[in-house]
Amino acid sequence: MEQSRVLKSLSAMAHDTRLEIVRLLVPRGKDGLAAGAIAEALGVSASGLSFHLSQLEAAGLLTSRKASRHVIYAADCKALGGVIAYLLNDCCARDPDICACTGQDANTDHREDHHPA
Repeated sequence: MEQSRVLKSLSAMAHDTRLEIVRLLVPRGKDGLAAGAIAEALGVSASGLSFHLSQLEAAGLLTSRKASRHVIYAADCKALGGVIAYLLNDCCARDPDICACTGQDANTDHREDHHPA
């Protein structure tokens, strides 16, 4: 994953509401949630939510699809994993102390794709 994409993703998640959106959507997998359900769950106005969803989608962390009159949003788990892998592998060089804190083995290379996206 390219550094610029990682930075855009981290910047998008560096807001309490957007981080809560990611937390809400990850366990729901590809099924995701309708924008209205997200707004209700987080107590966010429709206009505020729209702004936050667009930021996360522009960063490549969410996908959206139309279902009848609703827009369904889902976390892009591969993209989120790519950000985490970039931090662990490229920034932290799989440091054993850092890996121990994440429950990962520092001697195992968990990189899926180390080429720019």
